[in-house]
Amino acid sequence: QVLLVESGGGLVQAGGSLRLSCAASGRTLSSCAMGWFRQAPGKEREFVAAISESGDTTAYADFVKGRFTISRDNAKNTVYLQMNSLKPEDTAVYSCAARVGGTYHYTARYIYEYNYWGQGTQVTVSS
Repeated sequence: QVLLVESGGGLVQAGGSLRLSCAASGRTLSSCAMGWFRQAPGKEREFVAAISESGDTTAYADFVKGRFTISRDNAKNTVYLQMNSLKPEDTAVYSCAARVGGTYHYTARYIYEYNYWGQGTQVTVSS
């Protein structure tokens, strides 16, 4: 069992930055591929970013490329999402997810590929 807890969300003005953290307990994240997803009110959950178990492969949704960066610190059992140049349309609940198994350099983009989920953290971007 893996418990994931997100933090770092909040209210920020357009153009600002936030760094989300996803801390894990119950299992070392070094054996997991990780991802970030978001869900805005009235919309389905969507993929934002992913990082492989190896940490050397990342993937991003087109709408965040060049603005968001996913990273991991296995020593701290934590995954991060650095979000820059935030836009009002980035407003959503952001959740991290862990995938157990799979290949070492694989980045998972789909909800069904993940085994564990955090409860999410609210990000609100004002115009």
